[in-house]
Parts: sequence; structure tokens; C-alpha cells
Amino acid sequence: MKSDSQNIFLPVEHGQLEVERDAALSMPESKDILAKGTAVLSHPHPLHGGTMDNKVVQTMARAFTQAGWDVLRFNFRGVGQSSGVYDNALGELDDLLSVIAQMAPTGRLALGGFSFGAMITAKAVEQLLHKRAIDRVVLVGLAVSRFEVPSLDEAMHNNTLLIHGQDDDVVPLADVMAWAQEPVMPVCVVPQTGHFFHGQLPLLKGLVMRHVM
Repeated sequence: MKSDSQNIFLPVEHGQLEVERDAALSMPESKDILAKGTAVLSHPHPLHGGTMDNKVVQTMARAFTQAGWDVLRFNFRGVGQSSGVYDNALGELDDLLSVIAQMAPTGRLALGGFSFGAMITAKAVEQLLHKRAIDRVVLVGLAVSRFEVPSLDEAMHNNTLLIHGQDDDVVPLADVMAWAQEPVMPVCVVPQTGHFFHGQLPLLKGLVMRHVM
């Protein structure tokens, strides 16, 4: 069964954000579709070809929809049909928070991202921690070596899945392991895998699904 997708243009201060809504899939044992909540996913670096249609992001989206979540993928400012220009992670964080505020203001919330998007997600978790419950967090290829990434509060550790490729040549695994030292946070390492998870997307999907079921 394929998920239903809906293209939406969300009004924001700088114009609009292009959003794709992927509907939750019904579980095999049920004909009813009652979403567990809403997952908002953020894409890789806007200046390096990152879009909401990135393969890793789409793999994460399929994992969430098949686990029963509605998914919101969106293009950061200056990407696709989203207005504005790149803002060195500051405006991009505002973009993510705007999507959450307008399209997932209540109910269970999950956040996820890949690379640059994982970094933005970590920043959003930090901002929302004492304002909004976050049920699940998925960080893939977290860009700790290229940006300042806040440590996640220990209260979020059990709800967070941090996945990294052993052979990542964009964000070295050693940098992620160093980031995860204080406070100690588990890292799921995929052997013989680079930054973009070539050949390992089915495995990535399975890891995410197990975390968000």
C-alpha cells in the first residue's frame, strides 16, 4: 500500500514553505487509519543539493508512515518552491519550528533529520524541550563536525535514535562519538556504510521503524 501525499504551501514570515504531507498507512491487522501522531523531517544542507526528496529523508518518511505516523517533509527556505535564501541554520531552525507550530500544534510529535537536517532537529529539540512533549527523535548522519550541535537533554535519550555510518567521510564517526560523550548517549553504528547510506537504505528503514513503532 502506498501512502497518500499532499503538497502544501505554508505561509511564513519570508513568504512560503513547500511542505509534503505523507499520510500514515493502516496496519495490516486493521482497515482503519488512525495516525499515532505527526513526524516532521528535515533535509540535508540546502547549499549542497539537500531537499525534502532526498533518499535518506524519504526512507525515514516511509519508516514513519508504515509505523503509523503522519509525516511532514518540507523544503527549507530557498529550496524548491520555498521562498527566501539560506540563513546559515538560523532561519532554517525557524522554518522547522514554523512547520511544527502551524501543522502539528497538538498531539504526539516526532522529529527527525538527516545530516544538516539532523543538526536543525537537535536545535529544535533543545528549544521545545520544556514547551512541548516530543515522543520520538531520529538523527541520521548528524552534522556535528560542521556546526555547533547542542547536547540532547538526558530526559530525551530513551526516545532518541542516533544512527551513523562507520565509514562516513562527510561527518567522521569519531566526531559523533566525541559529541555523544557528555552526557553519554548511545550511537547506532552501521558497518561499511558512508554518509548517504548507499546500499543500506532498507537497513536504515528497519532501524527507524523499530524505534517509532
